[in-house]
Formats: sequence, structure tokens, C-alpha cells
Amino acid sequence: MVRANELRYSSVEICAGAGGQAVGLHQAGFKHVALIEIDKDACQTLRANTSEEAEWAGCRVIQADLRAFDSKELGLQPGELDLLAGGVPCPPFSSAGKQLGRDDERDLFPTMLDLVDQLEPKAVMIENVRGLVDPKFADYRAEIIKRLESLGYEQCYWEVLEAKRYGVPQLRPRAILVAMKPEYAKYFEHAKPEPAREVSVGEALHDTMRERFDAVADDPRAEKAFKDWYEKALEGVAPTLVGGSKKHGGADLGPTRAKRSWADLGVCGLGVANDPEDMKDKERDLFAAAGPKLTVRQAGIIQGFPEEWNFTGRKTAAYRQVGNAFPPPVARAVGEQIYAAFEAAAQAAKGK
Repeated sequence: MVRANELRYSSVEICAGAGGQAVGLHQAGFKHVALIEIDKDACQTLRANTSEEAEWAGCRVIQADLRAFDSKELGLQPGELDLLAGGVPCPPFSSAGKQLGRDDERDLFPTMLDLVDQLEPKAVMIENVRGLVDPKFADYRAEIIKRLESLGYEQCYWEVLEAKRYGVPQLRPRAILVAMKPEYAKYFEHAKPEPAREVSVGEALHDTMRERFDAVADDPRAEKAFKDWYEKALEGVAPTLVGGSKKHGGADLGPTRAKRSWADLGVCGLGVANDPEDMKDKERDLFAAAGPKLTVRQAGIIQGFPEEWNFTGRKTAAYRQVGNAFPPPVARAVGEQIYAAFEAAAQAAKGK
């Protein structure tokens, strides 16, 4: 996993999920003190990827309901933490739901702000769906900013960042709030992070799809099916991956409109494929009329995860972790802005 900076600043993340934001912030140079998540499968994924890695040494994975979590468990003194980050639950603000906002019992903004009050980090980063910046939530956003200001923070920006502008082969707009203590905020670059080159689905998945079709090379259809997929997949980025709800059935790649978009890219969205070593039905996984289905690993690549990041649990549970994730490259881009502000403040302090 390539990092942009030395691991110099500390971070605690809430609602860590499968680690998308954690990966991006790690790449930006943040050393995680703790990753807090309620879902047991996601916690297992976090442990599986961090427990044996020297660069993640000291990172605790804590399975907890944030509303019942005691910040004293972190062992941090107020003001000691550099960054408190997290992606509070999206359904209260998602256009796909009822958009109940503060009236939704899943809204954890108040809990997040209470943690800010208790931990007094130097910076705060919160991500959510684009729906949060809709006009109907203007008053709620104003309340959040007012609370942060009362705690001694300045809003650096609250912007919608489109994942495809940061090298993620997917349409995935996210609303990102960054606030910092004034002594750091004055060094923050308030413009959106610099965009990266757009990456198509074909570019992103070429090697893993080639590997899957090579596993059935004895089938005379394999080479043509691969070429047909690749030609279509070079045409653009993917629609938004969705994780779905545990209350509903198995995993697929989204609603009808999204499935049509996937079909245009040569991918069948009616389910998730098994990995090559576990494939039981090549007709289902590779030779569906719309094209091959994606494996969990490939869905992770579409989200911008490193290929070596492993998602644990049964296929549906693993896919839901991927579908609900925050793309690491977007987290990295914002993290690098926060890191640069810390560095500038440190250099200014040395010059005094």
C-alpha cells in the first residue's frame, strides 16, 4: 500500500466499515489509533487487514455501538488526537430513502459532535451522501457548523467530491466536511483536492478479469467473451455501487437503472460472482447474457481499494461491506489536504 507521507499524525475513525476511509487516510500519512465499527463482519475485515501489518501497529479495532461508546476507552487526553474522522450513517440523508435527517434514529451527527467535544482533536473530517447538501437540510447543516464553532473549530469546507475525479472508476459523489482548530485552519487549502486522471472500468478490472477467463481457457467462448467485455468496459466508469440492507435478499449491483448501466459496460449486475478458485457455475458467473458478474474483489477495485485488501465473511456480507464503503482515493485526497495544513502549521511554529 503506497503512502504519500510519513505516518506522522494520529487518527481515530468512527463508523469505519470495511476500511475505505481508513485506507485512504493511512495512505495520506495518518496513523490510526482506533477504528470503531458496529458490524462484526466489517470488524473482522479490519482486523484481518491490519493486525499483521507493521504499519498498522497500535491500531485497535473496536466493535461498538457508537451511541454507547465511552471515549475514555481510547486512552487519549483532550487535544492529543490529530484527526477524528468518520462516515456517519447515510440513510437519514439519502435520496433513496425518506430523508428524515435529524428525525431518523440512525443519525449519528450529534454523537460525532459529542466525541469532538470530548476528544478535542485538531481536525474533524465527516463524509456522507450528496443528499446532505440538499436545500432541505440547510438548517441542519447550519446547526452542525454552529456546534463546531462553539467547540472552537473553523469550517474549512463542506463540499461534494465526485469519486471519478480522483481515479475511482465509479460515479460516487460524497459530501465531505472538514473543520480544524483555527491555528491549523488558516493553513488549509480551501479549494477541492486536485483531480486525477479518470480510470475506466476496463482499465481497472483488466488484470483480474483476464485471470478469471484464463481459469476457464479450455472453454472456446472464453477469449471472445473477455474481448467483448473489455471493449465495452473501456467506455467509461461504473454507476454507484450499493451495499443494500441486511433486511433484504442477496447482493446485486443496484437498482434496474444501474443494472442497465452495468450491462452497457459488459457486466451483469444480477448478483455477485464467486472468486475463480470457488467458482461453481461458470454460466452464471462468466457467461451470462449481459456479461460476467463481478467478484467481491473486483467490486473492491471499483471502489478504489488496493487489490490486496481482503473482505471477510460470506459473499453477500463481504459485498455489502464493499458497496457501503467510502472510496479510499477520495479519503486520501482530503487527508493529504489536512496533513499539509498540519505540516505548514508545524513549519510556521519552527520559524518563530
